[in-house]
Amino acid sequence: MSRSSKYPEQFRKDAVELVRSSDRPLRQVARELGVNHETLRNWVKIAERAQAKPFNAASAVSEDELRALRKRVAELELEKEILRKAAAYFAKEMGR
Repeated sequence: MSRSSKYPEQFRKDAVELVRSSDRPLRQVARELGVNHETLRNWVKIAERAQAKPFNAASAVSEDELRALRKRVAELELEKEILRKAAAYFAKEMGR
């Protein structure tokens, strides 16, 4: 379980933006901010991952769940087709 950060969210965002916009080394920026350089490096990595893969509702569904739902849809479509054919067959038989 992760513990909460002693640094406010806005401070972390600003620090990451400073690293990205500055031509100074990450270690120097960290020293100037009074933050451990590895902590700042982790914030940058987390921000890069969040930017690379933005959250959306579709990505929240796991691949296994999506696969299971697609399989269920295929089964239901097959059942519907079978029932449609059976209804047509019995309608034809009743008309004789």
